[in-house]
Amino acid sequence: MKGNLILLVPVLLPLLAGGILAFGKTFPKKWRWRFVAAVCALELVFLLVAAGGAYELTLVRFNERLAFVLRPDGLSLLFGGLTGIMWLVSSVYSEKYFGHPKEGRTYEVFYLISIGVIAALCLSGNLVTMYMFYELMTLSVLPLVIEERTKEAIHAGFEFLFYSIAGAFLGLSGFFIFYSCGIPLEFVAGGHITAEIAGENKELLLVACFLGIVGFGSKAGMFPLHGWLPVAHPVAPAPASALLSGNVTKMGVLFIIRILYYIAGADFLRGSWVQYAFLALTMITILMGSVIASREKLLKKRLAYSTVSQVSYVLFGVALMHPVALLGALMHVVFHSAVKNTLFLSAGAIIHQTGITRADGLEGIGRRMPVTTWLYTFVSLTLIGIPPTSAFLSKWYLADGALSADIPVVRYLGPAILLISAVFTAAYLLPISVTGFLPGREENGQLKAYQREKEPWTMVIPMALLTVAAVGFGLFPNGLMHFLSGICSTVL
Repeated sequence: MKGNLILLVPVLLPLLAGGILAFGKTFPKKWRWRFVAAVCALELVFLLVAAGGAYELTLVRFNERLAFVLRPDGLSLLFGGLTGIMWLVSSVYSEKYFGHPKEGRTYEVFYLISIGVIAALCLSGNLVTMYMFYELMTLSVLPLVIEERTKEAIHAGFEFLFYSIAGAFLGLSGFFIFYSCGIPLEFVAGGHITAEIAGENKELLLVACFLGIVGFGSKAGMFPLHGWLPVAHPVAPAPASALLSGNVTKMGVLFIIRILYYIAGADFLRGSWVQYAFLALTMITILMGSVIASREKLLKKRLAYSTVSQVSYVLFGVALMHPVALLGALMHVVFHSAVKNTLFLSAGAIIHQTGITRADGLEGIGRRMPVTTWLYTFVSLTLIGIPPTSAFLSKWYLADGALSADIPVVRYLGPAILLISAVFTAAYLLPISVTGFLPGREENGQLKAYQREKEPWTMVIPMALLTVAAVGFGLFPNGLMHFLSGICSTVL
């Protein structure tokens, strides 16, 4: 029992640190973000230790079937470790981004609270526990969205809350169906439901799964509940946008994986109308997000629509229910997180130093902020899927998985949509680099002169580390692929 208490450390540590930051009247203002970064570093260590061990802790038991339980597995280590890394990187970046700390400490406090809540979500051992912390995550992340306190930010906060609550309500409806049909709520690799167990409740259980997919797909930005993403990202601070896009959306993915592979089971869902409907929604979202992003002029909103598209790459792989596709999906979870965090942080650095918010106003940005623009360019090439970068691998496995799954229409339509989306991805990301490094000439034939902007090292280093990871995983993928293959083999 004592050893199992390690599961509480990554949950309680940031909550206690947030309380200290909120109520510590003598806490030096200039040290706030350094304190936050130190806590995030400890949080990452304890989260990796907790998620990587064979622990189980029952927090509260209501009856034989309902309890709050923490019980990590390989999926917990993947999503929890990735989130801890990004929270740490973003905290280092944020010190310079926010400049001199304000009198209000709301952002820093909820920044810490949110990582504690997400840690508990990742460590959850059943649907009840995960749902509780999923709802708490929505509430803890909301202050990060509305940090600017503008009319637009408040409106975006309401949209974020509305979509989250609506999606969670659909998911909760599915839980009630599982519970009423006697389906266990504990996470077990491979799921619980067989044809014999489902019996006459088969169609009702399929409805429950679909409600969970659509409901928690809202957090992942899947059509039709994707509307909060392009509204929330432009008004949130860049570090918050990065975490929303790179990590918070992945919690919706995690929930869907838990429902499909750890409650229902792929064998129960494969070939059903639920699988086909899920695949249709993901392909619609991939194409829709890419097309709209290519037409969007506001930089952060363009990146938000990119997230709508790219996260559904992951969901597409999950929906195929094939080992190769699932491996590609889990790889894309990691690669997209590194890339999209870098893209939003680079956008934030540009906006912070120049005040330019529109993509069509960035002519010459490569001369004004060359390091930031090069980092943006490298991760853009990664997201497009240019070999030998990491996203080339994940997209290759997704396409191979679609072909191997041998699902009518999807077998060829899926890879075609992935390819078309890649073309649109190049269309909305690369023009910024092209015009940034190759500005037009003035009428007299001379190149325009641009004043070099400061690029603070506390902002550049986090982006550089993520860029190295995004590109490097494509060159040295074996360790990560071995770990992810182990997860896939337990559920398929």
